[in-house]
Amino acid sequence: MNEVFDFIINSRKAFIKLIDGLTIEELNKIPDGFNNNIIWNFGHIVVSTQTLCYVRTGILEDAASVKFNDYYKKDTRPTYTVSEEEVAELKTIAIESIERIKADYANGKFSSITPFTTATYGVQLNSIEEVLITTIGHDNVHCGYASALKKYM
Repeated sequence: MNEVFDFIINSRKAFIKLIDGLTIEELNKIPDGFNNNIIWNFGHIVVSTQTLCYVRTGILEDAASVKFNDYYKKDTRPTYTVSEEEVAELKTIAIESIERIKADYANGKFSSITPFTTATYGVQLNSIEEVLITTIGHDNVHCGYASALKKYM
């Protein structure tokens, strides 16, 4: 599983590199015909993995304790202009949350999970390993959206 964690972290670093090349205005811009912006896509991957890992395994009772969840969870849209401070915090959480999940995984904290079917892929996930592998695809789908949005700048 170390390779999976390394891949998630490296993918997030690539997403951060994409973000680092844009202004706060560009990150917040919602181009015509789109429902969200680059920073929403980034924030969404940050909260989604934490929610799936900690709520679906029963470690957290609900997703409300995942910072920024209300703004970036599934089926939300940007409702405010994200600040540079929030962008910096999201970038930090993006990496630190995966490192924490990796440590918790190594310590056996994810021993059980409530199986669920993903909205994105329509596949049932039955283990934390399946959640983490799916995270790779989910993160990269949203990085792809962000790259497409960048072309409208």
